[in-house]
Amino acid sequence: MKIVWKHAPISTNEITDRLLKTTKWSPKTIQTLIKRLVTKGALTYEKQGRVFVYTPVVKEDEYIKQESNSFLERYYDGDITAMLSKYIENDSLSEAEIDTLRSLLSERSKKGGN
Repeated sequence: MKIVWKHAPISTNEITDRLLKTTKWSPKTIQTLIKRLVTKGALTYEKQGRVFVYTPVVKEDEYIKQESNSFLERYYDGDITAMLSKYIENDSLSEAEIDTLRSLLSERSKKGGN
């Protein structure tokens, strides 16, 4: 999906070429993945001559938000504080990540966000 989001509209061959550079998947596996993404409604396609050209149905930021919310609900009953606490307790966050979170929270407070 990242390739399609970044390069859409994009053909099957272009997707395959890009994925072959970064994965060990076979072209057949890539084609199967593309078909599944179409079936799930994540991609749409248009036939241009003998080539299928794909575009995303869902925007990347919408997908990330949806998946993040799903993860949070599934594992932490929607409680982001519980999630972050668990990451901190397990030393899963580096000092740089904690500093980034502090900065984000500080900026959010200055804006008067909820």
